[in-house]
Amino acid sequence: MTHTIRFSLLSLRDLLISVGPFVVLGASVLWLLYQWLNPVPPKRVTLASGPAQSAYAEFGVRYAKALAVHGIQVDVVPSEGSSQNLAWLAAGKVDVGFVQGGSNTLTSDQMAGLTSLGNLFVEPVWLFYRRDSALKVHKSGTLSSLAQLQGLRVNVGTQGSGVPNLMSKLFDINRIDEDTLALSQLEQTPAVVAFLNGEIDALVFASSTESPMVRMLLQTPGIQLMDFAQSEAYARRLPFLSAVTLPRGVVDLARDIPSRDVRLIATTTTMVATEQVHPALIQLFSQASIAMHSPADWFNRAREFPQAIHNEFAVSEEAERTVRNGTPWMQRYLPFSYANLMERMWLALGIVIAVLLPLSRVVPPLYAFRIRSKVFRWYGQLRSIEDRSMSQAHAVPELLAELNALDARVGKITIPLSYADELYALRDHIELVRRKLLST
Repeated sequence: MTHTIRFSLLSLRDLLISVGPFVVLGASVLWLLYQWLNPVPPKRVTLASGPAQSAYAEFGVRYAKALAVHGIQVDVVPSEGSSQNLAWLAAGKVDVGFVQGGSNTLTSDQMAGLTSLGNLFVEPVWLFYRRDSALKVHKSGTLSSLAQLQGLRVNVGTQGSGVPNLMSKLFDINRIDEDTLALSQLEQTPAVVAFLNGEIDALVFASSTESPMVRMLLQTPGIQLMDFAQSEAYARRLPFLSAVTLPRGVVDLARDIPSRDVRLIATTTTMVATEQVHPALIQLFSQASIAMHSPADWFNRAREFPQAIHNEFAVSEEAERTVRNGTPWMQRYLPFSYANLMERMWLALGIVIAVLLPLSRVVPPLYAFRIRSKVFRWYGQLRSIEDRSMSQAHAVPELLAELNALDARVGKITIPLSYADELYALRDHIELVRRKLLST
């Protein structure tokens, strides 16, 4: 190893020793920020869906498949519906769930820990009735008012769904005493079976067009869908409702189903998450919602949903940003795990740089001090020899021996070439003291 390379290596070593504390400080700050930001999401999340054969159940499966692509396991938990989903979310039993507009019965304290991922789709109130049963109360066999349900057997959904609560509100504003109605609360599948068998006259549930039950009943002979002639009035009276129209022929153009436009009232379904859900998971759910709910449907045009608007629950900032901007550009080219880590650690890197940049100004003088200290520390011993030579003239031989030993040690000092002048200055000063001793 040549002297030049040796001197260079020593310079690098001293530089690393000088920079070392700042590297350790930067790494510590980065680690603390990593713990605070928690950029890596959990690999498992629970989603409360809905009853079997419902739109919630269908969408639950789709969301599970969408997040599985990114290595996230979504445990879909079947429920009785929106009300049960809300109760589970408030109790922390699930992480995410579908919630129907107007079904919220939580207190403000319970709602404080929940956020919305945006409105996903409209859920019309489907009120199917048997034509033969309608003939018993109206000679036309057609129902267009809730008041005409009196005397009929009506199933309004299970208690865990949001439909019973919704129907109670509808009956109330129509001044209908529920005691005058023969209401039942069977689960969806048993209720449909009983309805088709004639054991129930009317069947009510709220669901999107993805529900297999809805599509089947719309095409079943002898089954009619009630036209809400006062749909606009309902939407004005109850803010969580909107008036929608099922266009003629949209179900089956060839068979002209339905044979006329049908006016309906609809709630809006949102996805609600607890505050413990990792922001990266909210981002993934929002990305999946864009892919699933942005296409045109029977009741909306393309890209009308999802909607990151405030309704009964405050909208998550992460969800609002994702709905507005779509998939982050890093995730378009990198796997989700790497892209998410980089996106969320940019802030941490910025903080580290902001902390270390001012402190980095200390490194050059610290490095220079470390190099020069290899030379300067010997001046104390040289000064001591010189002082003693003035007061101890008889000890010159011992002082010369001590000076020669000092000169030998200094001769072994290796420092970068850029600081060699200071080393040679020390050796000149040693020689100056030697001549002074010899002249004594």
